[in-house]
Amino acid sequence: MLRLLNIEFHKLKNNRASRVLSIIYFGLLTSIALIAAIKFDIGPIKFHLAEQGIFNFPYIWHFNTYIAATLKFFLLLVIVSMMANEYSYKTLKQNLIDGLSKKEFILSKFYTVIAFAAVSTVFVFFVSLILGFVYSDFNEFSIIFSDLEYLFAFFVKLVGFFSFGLFLGILIKRSAFAVAGMIVWLIIESLLKGYLVLTFRDLKEGALTQANEIMRFFPLEAMSNLIKEPFTRLGAVKSVAKQIGENFVKDYSVNFVDIIIVSIWTFIFIYLSYSLLKKRDL
Repeated sequence: MLRLLNIEFHKLKNNRASRVLSIIYFGLLTSIALIAAIKFDIGPIKFHLAEQGIFNFPYIWHFNTYIAATLKFFLLLVIVSMMANEYSYKTLKQNLIDGLSKKEFILSKFYTVIAFAAVSTVFVFFVSLILGFVYSDFNEFSIIFSDLEYLFAFFVKLVGFFSFGLFLGILIKRSAFAVAGMIVWLIIESLLKGYLVLTFRDLKEGALTQANEIMRFFPLEAMSNLIKEPFTRLGAVKSVAKQIGENFVKDYSVNFVDIIIVSIWTFIFIYLSYSLLKKRDL
């Protein structure tokens, strides 16, 4: 495993675009801290975002992993370009000539995906921990380390998403088209969800609920479900909602079924990547 990872990181180290994108990605993760500086002071309206409890333990784990997950496209570019460069620079063929099997080649890419996801998760953990100690109103040990399942969900989400990108990179061979393929698939899932909502609009149980139950088995929707939006969970938002007659009833927890679904899709993407590479004449 370490040998395969060493091969991949040697390639990434010598690729300027990958280095720049990685630096931008981790720089943006760090910039989550800048949210604390957002203040509105317009006449009688005074609003400091950090004072609304977004960095309180344990809510911070939910909020920061959700925000960090929106930045995953930067590392997706690294993953798909990593695969595209194998074809452009003929390093794939050279690796196979040097004795690397196709199975080892795919494993080296998958190990890199896991490494990126793991480093991202650890990075978000420490950024959140520091922000929590600075801004949180609750510093009891039991509170600080509750809700850490959001970090695990974040890790699983990144591994699944990057595995999808790896598969598209092998399938299409061009990084720009692979990213476009991801966007097209996202549009397809969105259109299908809309179609299902219209199809079930006459059901008493609720069209959106029925559509969500079906869509949860699709890859991008399943990844999205791992970490649900955290904004309506804030006390300030709930208070405003009650004043206008709204009441949010939502399960914000990490669902074990969604973890299983994304894990199965991850296995499918890696298996398809290997099958495709195995059959392809290089």
